[in-house]
Amino acid sequence: MTMTVYAGTAGTSMWSSKDRGETWQRPYTDITLYMESRVWSLTSQPAGSSSVVVGTDRGIYRWHGLEEKWSHLPSQLDALSTFTIAQSPHDRNVMLAGTQPAALYRSEDGGNTWTQVDIDFPEECPFIGIPRVTQILFDPIDPQLVWVGVEIGGVYRSHDAGKTWTKTSNGMISEDLHGLAVIRQDGRRKLFAATNKGLLYSLDDGDNWHHKLLDTKWAYFRAIVPKAGSDNVLFLTNGDGPPGSDGRLLRSRDYGETWEDAGLPGTLNSTPWCVAVHPQEPDLIFACTNLGQLFRSEDGGETWVKLRRELGEIRSLILRPSENAAA
Repeated sequence: MTMTVYAGTAGTSMWSSKDRGETWQRPYTDITLYMESRVWSLTSQPAGSSSVVVGTDRGIYRWHGLEEKWSHLPSQLDALSTFTIAQSPHDRNVMLAGTQPAALYRSEDGGNTWTQVDIDFPEECPFIGIPRVTQILFDPIDPQLVWVGVEIGGVYRSHDAGKTWTKTSNGMISEDLHGLAVIRQDGRRKLFAATNKGLLYSLDDGDNWHHKLLDTKWAYFRAIVPKAGSDNVLFLTNGDGPPGSDGRLLRSRDYGETWEDAGLPGTLNSTPWCVAVHPQEPDLIFACTNLGQLFRSEDGGETWVKLRRELGEIRSLILRPSENAAA
């Protein structure tokens, strides 16, 4: 199985590597994504697709991995920054896209057309001024259950695959939401939220939140990602802010109860930002810092190497099969 890792950058479009990050290319064709695009988000079907849907500052594009070509999916999102986009793991036609200003759009035809969802997001917030949707998380088992995180605005939950929403942020120490993850522990869902003031968890799908104290000098957390095929192992990016000048990748081996330094090598140039995993090769993991350093593990996160290439400001990172049918 050949895997391709994709990185979305803030200013140099999307890059890809088919040799485990040793060399990188920026895809270019006659119909193309603008080479200096800000690529905020990347998504694809969790299994079986070599195509990647890309959320940018100029709308939504699809990269067809097998054919190595771009297509533009024209919509009202062309005039917005699509900060996060997610494809349902249960239905390849259902997609959700979140923007700045904070709004949520839903597609039932694979991204060809979009309808804005009626949801009461805040219009203003501190620090960034205009809120933005930072993550969309489909539950991997329940096709109707979805969560959305807003920076700055908290967490929202849907029980009908993203058609209607309820805010679920009771007990949060901060509504500055960066990342979400869900696992199963003893058959029970456990939801995590990474914020600017700490790591939070919920045992009731987000109705009530609790602060998880960690032994770290930085309260800023960005992404939380379970290891592919494992609910007990999770990775958490932690640093001194956006973009920051230092940080650590943390790992838990016990469902998020305790955390340790995962051991990214060398001196980090900024806060670790993204982690990419895939179930078809669960021991292959990529991580990056906000300012473009890239790291690879081939043993499930036990050891890491720093890759030679750096890509400026990275905002999204995913890992995909290279040779499966396009979707």
